[in-house]
Amino acid sequence: MTDTSQAPVAIITGGGRGMGAAIARELHERGYRLGLMSPSGSAVELAAELGGVGIKGSAGEAKDLEALVEKTAEAYGRVDAVVNHTGHPPKGDLLDITDEKWVIGNDLMVLSVVRMARLVTPHMLKQGKGAWVNITTFASFEPSLVFPVSCAYRAAVGAYTKLYSDRYGADNIRMNALLPGYIDSLDHKPGTEDEVPMKRLGTMAEIAKTTAFLLSDDAGYITGQNIRIDGGITRHV
Repeated sequence: MTDTSQAPVAIITGGGRGMGAAIARELHERGYRLGLMSPSGSAVELAAELGGVGIKGSAGEAKDLEALVEKTAEAYGRVDAVVNHTGHPPKGDLLDITDEKWVIGNDLMVLSVVRMARLVTPHMLKQGKGAWVNITTFASFEPSLVFPVSCAYRAAVGAYTKLYSDRYGADNIRMNALLPGYIDSLDHKPGTEDEVPMKRLGTMAEIAKTTAFLLSDDAGYITGQNIRIDGGITRHV
């Protein structure tokens, strides 16, 4: 029987469907033990399939993040990697978005990363190693009026990613952000792929494999980066 007691442990929020589920399956194939959470029961179901820990909860709720980290650490005794992944926040015309909707977006995207960092960093410091990937969007630095809240707060996550990497780089803890473009996890309008230089949508498998690389020792000297995986659609250099 294979001893898995020293296998790495990864926590994934939004880990029940779409890109989150693809990342979970990819990491499982690479030997990770998993702690998954999603607002629906999908993360619980996927965790059961993959032999991991799964709970129902929202990345925007501090108590749910606490429960996820606590249950994962109790089950495995360590946390080696975290993938912060959430769905889209409220949207609308720029000045019509209420304070309450901005607060929801802040909790869901920025404070979820901050809170998770507070919860998991002590485990990584104890282990002498850790890696993070924050899933944001290609529109973080080329904002779109279609998703004002998402663009504003995911750009903030990019800044936090750099701040965290500066603070904990010497402790061998790395944090990067991954900025997906148009990915086949969503139903895009016909012709969307024509906007992309590669003339196709990205795949969930490509997101998952890139995430796994960034968490691995092969990416051991990559930290504090906002890495676009968008088929070349963003223009800034």
